[in-house]
Amino acid sequence: MRWSGQELGVEQSGALPGLVKLNNLVRSVQTPDFAGVTFHEVLAKSALNRVPGQSAMPFGWTINPYRGCTHACAYCFARPTHTYLDLDAGDDFDRQIIVKVNVAEVLRRELAKPSWRHEPVALGTNTDPYQRAEGRYTLMPGIIEALATSGTPFSILTKGTLLRRDLPLLREAAAHVPVDIAMSIAIYDDELQHSVEPGTPSTKARLATVAAVRDAGLDCSVFLMPILPYLTDTRAHLDEALRSVKAAGGTSVLYSALHLRGAVKPWFMQWLERSHPDLVPKYRSMYYGTNAYAPKAYRQWLGERIRPLIRAHRLEHGREDPATGGVRSSALAGGPARGAADGRRFAGAARMVAAGDELPGSLSLPPDPSALF
Repeated sequence: MRWSGQELGVEQSGALPGLVKLNNLVRSVQTPDFAGVTFHEVLAKSALNRVPGQSAMPFGWTINPYRGCTHACAYCFARPTHTYLDLDAGDDFDRQIIVKVNVAEVLRRELAKPSWRHEPVALGTNTDPYQRAEGRYTLMPGIIEALATSGTPFSILTKGTLLRRDLPLLREAAAHVPVDIAMSIAIYDDELQHSVEPGTPSTKARLATVAAVRDAGLDCSVFLMPILPYLTDTRAHLDEALRSVKAAGGTSVLYSALHLRGAVKPWFMQWLERSHPDLVPKYRSMYYGTNAYAPKAYRQWLGERIRPLIRAHRLEHGREDPATGGVRSSALAGGPARGAADGRRFAGAARMVAAGDELPGSLSLPPDPSALF
């Protein structure tokens, strides 16, 4: 049994038609520690996922050891990826979690190929690699080791405080390759955070993780994403957020307004109707029809409000990776470590992208379900 000391459920053939068709489902398990959640262990065919760049932007590489996420964020843009597996983007995304149990082994083989060019790899740009199940499956140490020993730069974006477990590994990796870390902390109101992100660690715990990363001698950006119109865009909330980030030692801040793409929109609107029904008409006027992004005028207004606060708190304005949507790898600026030379080739295009108010956030949804496993 992979989860020792737990009474696990039996194999559930047919529970995931999408996975059965891919012929790589090992078993489906449940445990009392995760009430109502089923973990579907699969054998990955590949670990590296190539994400096409947009227009003149470079492509990027991502690794997703998990699909689906028990963080259960109502706004999570990765929800539509579950529909590739004949699952829904709502409750199934939160409760039917795909685990690539052999991801580190497959990654080592891929990184050893002569064709691998040591381009930066992003983790956490779809579902969180440090969601709570990582405490059981322990996939990230193998991934970190494989990337570092191969000379591959990488970045991690997470809401998970379990990142602290791997700080010694990350510090060692950073001695060999560029390593970029970012914590996603969007909401600085405890009641609202528990409502819209019910499975995430508290804001206080995530800020403490930022401090731990800095104490380990590593930089740590903070993603203030998404900013929720009429809920977290007040001057008071933004000022408190940036004050807290600065106090924790955050080295830069990235922000963007909420976007609601595809199947995410009805799921988020259901939450809004339950929790803040008075805001439903305002959101419908902003995110009308197929419009996924807040209106340009709103994004400009938000930028004019937050940029002076970023300066006032003496924080840097961070950059997103133009292809993956994660924190931009320092290797793209031509870092000194092995594997960074190829990153320099992309630096000109990367500099074209800022995380400012004018541009909607990058999305790194996989193009095809066959690329996931």
